[in-house]
Amino acid sequence: MSVDSAEPVSGPAVQAGAPAAAPSVRKRIESKFPRGLVIRLIAYLFVGHLFAFFVYLLFVLGAENQ
Repeated sequence: MSVDSAEPVSGPAVQAGAPAAAPSVRKRIESKFPRGLVIRLIAYLFVGHLFAFFVYLLFVLGAENQ
């Protein structure tokens, strides 16, 4: 019986004791939401606020002319 083994020592038993590396923030966000969805959400929020400011500006300027 030989203790020598050509097989590398790896697998879940060896890796279970090692601390898992924390995933980056970007990977966690992408795991929840696709990248395209995040970009569209930011774009829609920006355009929506820009449009709301334009409408508000129209009301303010219209009230000054009364």
